[in-house]
Amino acid sequence: MSTMKAVICTRYGGPEVLQLADVPKPHAKKDEILVRIRATAVNSGDVRVRGLQVEGLMKVIMRLVLGVRKPRKPILGTVFSGIVESIGQDVSNFNPCDEVFGMTGFQFGTYAEYIAVKAKGNVLPKPQNATFEEAAALPFGGQTAIYFLEKAKLPAKAHPEVLIYGATGSVGTAAVQLAKYYGAKVTAVCSSSGADLASRLGADRVVTYDTQNFTQLPQQFDLFLDAVGKTKKHSVEHLLKPKGLYLSVAGLDYASENIAQLELLKELFEHHGYDATIDRTYPMQEIVAAHQYVDTGHKKGNVVLQV
Repeated sequence: MSTMKAVICTRYGGPEVLQLADVPKPHAKKDEILVRIRATAVNSGDVRVRGLQVEGLMKVIMRLVLGVRKPRKPILGTVFSGIVESIGQDVSNFNPCDEVFGMTGFQFGTYAEYIAVKAKGNVLPKPQNATFEEAAALPFGGQTAIYFLEKAKLPAKAHPEVLIYGATGSVGTAAVQLAKYYGAKVTAVCSSSGADLASRLGADRVVTYDTQNFTQLPQQFDLFLDAVGKTKKHSVEHLLKPKGLYLSVAGLDYASENIAQLELLKELFEHHGYDATIDRTYPMQEIVAAHQYVDTGHKKGNVVLQV
């Protein structure tokens, strides 16, 4: 049996639990494509799973869902870009050598040289003007931001006012750009080191939480989006308009992914100047260092792995 290199999560814990190993190479079933992965990314979801970084009852739920002592699916990673190596006999929408990108969600599996995915799943031709690294950086933050902004019915509102807390993470950088695309006036809350980035991405106002207390802002908002899951609703509720909405990436509300979200991200990148926002790039062999950096909580946008 042929093998491939992949990163295995040997147990829950710190970055050191991740190990590079030889594992069986997958094959495309009749409705699948086999992708030679060129890039993936280390995002907050990967870190949360690796370290079981949740509290209280959620820790029990995650163990039941993902595995008691270690992940049942030991190859983590949820986003990918690469080249189609082979296709199943029933596949008609892709051909070998096509460049693609996509997201696997709770199926994981992208910290590897190859992955087999459903041809009609959450995968599309790569944006023509994107590098493999940029394409891998698009789905996680972008699809999460689309999910929460659409949950708030932002596209249907006229000139909504939005506050995005954690505006320079992978979800935050996407949310700033998408909220502007939807016609919102955006207040970005981030550290001083991220202020220039937030402005460059289109924020109308940048509030740096290390120099001023953003909870004392005089205006109110139609939406408060916590893109890093570090605030509590009761502490910021006064910043909401009477019918304003508080949403956070923390908790039980996980963003569902669909192909329409991926199509929107591709359209925005190809034709509207959308920024994939890559902070650092590591080779897959340096997966521990990549996770250590994400663990600091100071990354700006996305951390990409070259496979």
